[in-house]
Amino acid sequence: MATPDRVSYWNKTKSLMFVMLGLWVFFGYIIHMFVEQLNTIVIFGFPLGFYMAAQGSLIAFVVMLFWFARRQNAIDEEHHVNEE
Repeated sequence: MATPDRVSYWNKTKSLMFVMLGLWVFFGYIIHMFVEQLNTIVIFGFPLGFYMAAQGSLIAFVVMLFWFARRQNAIDEEHHVNEE
């Protein structure tokens, strides 16, 4: 039987999962669809489209990984299901 606390926990976890999925789609696919337009912006001598394809998306994924872990731990602690 689903208690209100379990439902709240799952809703927060599910919301976080969908946010992460949306960010993954954005950095993995959508931003690369606009590579030609992004190449008009130059950062450190490299076109932004090239930078996002070569390094930017990977950096975003690593940042997302740590942010997800920290946020999920906070949700776990809030609902008292965290690991000791």
